[in-house]
Amino acid sequence: MKRKLIAVAILGAMAATAQAQTPSIQDLQQALVQAQKAAADAQKAAQQAQEALMQIQQAAAAARSSQAASSSASVSQSAGDGLVYKSSGDMVRLYGLIDLSGSNKNNANKAGNSLSDMSVAWFSGNRWGIDGEHALRDTDGLKAIFRLESEYELPTGNMDTPGVLFNRDAWLGLESASLGKLTFGRQNTLAREFSKNYGDPYGSSAVTLEEGGWTNNNNFKQMIFYAASPTSTRYDKGIVWKKDFGGIVAGAAYQAGGVAGDAGLGSSKAVGLAYNGKGFNVSGFYNTANVANFTDTSYSLGGNYTFGMVRLNAGYFHYKAGQPVKFGDRSDNAYTISAKITPAGKFDYELGWQTMNANNAWMNGSGYVPNAFANNNTSTSTATATGKRKTWYGSAFYHFDTRTELYLALDRLNTDGTYKAAQANGFMSQNEYAVGMRFKF
Repeated sequence: MKRKLIAVAILGAMAATAQAQTPSIQDLQQALVQAQKAAADAQKAAQQAQEALMQIQQAAAAARSSQAASSSASVSQSAGDGLVYKSSGDMVRLYGLIDLSGSNKNNANKAGNSLSDMSVAWFSGNRWGIDGEHALRDTDGLKAIFRLESEYELPTGNMDTPGVLFNRDAWLGLESASLGKLTFGRQNTLAREFSKNYGDPYGSSAVTLEEGGWTNNNNFKQMIFYAASPTSTRYDKGIVWKKDFGGIVAGAAYQAGGVAGDAGLGSSKAVGLAYNGKGFNVSGFYNTANVANFTDTSYSLGGNYTFGMVRLNAGYFHYKAGQPVKFGDRSDNAYTISAKITPAGKFDYELGWQTMNANNAWMNGSGYVPNAFANNNTSTSTATATGKRKTWYGSAFYHFDTRTELYLALDRLNTDGTYKAAQANGFMSQNEYAVGMRFKF
């Protein structure tokens, strides 16, 4: 009996234990669900933390890039090359040139009097300008380029061209190694650029993509007008392309006339080609324009050769201008030869001669032969002229450094036949000399 009671008690205890274990299993299941949810939440939080870390890393990289770009920005002033600001793919430059001239010349008026004066700059037009470039992303090195350049007269402070601020340059363009240089606006004529290396001894020996060359206000300047356009030696509304093919430089240009109903009036076209060698350079151009509904055309060929301290330059220009039937056409042949001597030290010397041989050139109302490509409005003219305009010139420069220099210069103008030059005021000759100082900034 006692054994039976003990067995019953054991069975009852086992039953109670079984009932007590049933809710513990449910709790475990519920805990498992909560653990799975917590794991999912933890995974999501880990993903969010990873994304936040990536954003922090990107922000840090951008900050470093910005700091690097900021630290790469610089302002510099190379001798005679202007004040330059550079930052990443951008460059802006402020530059200028001041030319102070004192001169004397005879036959300065119709009475034949002489004049000593502080004159308009003899060699280089006084100027200031801003140019720059901006690298264009996702291109083959293409950059936007611009130039704004103004000329003024040092003796008075007047604008060189009254009412025109940027009379020397006002253009915008694109440039790259593959494209070359393409510019739109007011700028040098293409013919001027492809003859600057032999027109006189003061320009660069090679034809480059940069503007420059020729002198400013003297009796041997007028040859430049054989490289002119209907708006003188600079284009208004010009489109100019130039490219260096590695020793060979080619160029083409078009000037829009801008006249309603007559697109050709006042327009011009030009092409140029140059070879830049080692010590030897040759170039030329072909240039044609509609001047007051007459066709004016010029072409030229020339070059230079450097040996030792001497550079020799020579060139030929031909010009033909349409004129009214009563006059017939004008035809000019012009020649120039010059030399630049650059010995060791601070001095250099220049010497040149040119002749402009005009045939049947209409004379303006004052009886003078106008420059090539001048407006052929012959309403005040009753005659033409044939003759030669010859000029000898020379100069010496003393260079303090690359920014500052002194000069002494002189020239002698002679005309013959019926050719009369406005500079000589009706006389057949004129002598002039000048002393000056130039400073580049």
